[in-house]
Amino acid sequence: MKRIEIVTDENCLERLIELLRHANVRGYTVIKGAGGLGSTGERDPYAFALRQSNSFLVLTCEEAQAEKIILTIQPELKNFGGMCTVSDCEWVLGPQVSY
Repeated sequence: MKRIEIVTDENCLERLIELLRHANVRGYTVIKGAGGLGSTGERDPYAFALRQSNSFLVLTCEEAQAEKIILTIQPELKNFGGMCTVSDCEWVLGPQVSY
């Protein structure tokens, strides 16, 4: 099993989800309003004057599906900013319909 984590500008989330659907992803979790420090500087979702926030998306899938997902989203990841990581994981609990 693979776990894919993607952090991107919240404005890019809709397009990212379109790409994931194109790769036949059936389940994911999104956390909006994420902040942090990265290559584009600090993102503070609570800033009064210039609100900038990221979205954090996580999904779990089989290795073959992960490869398809990465091939699908990789051409646009640089436009989105943020980061994408893939790691090994073990399914412990929950319905396995999402992969």
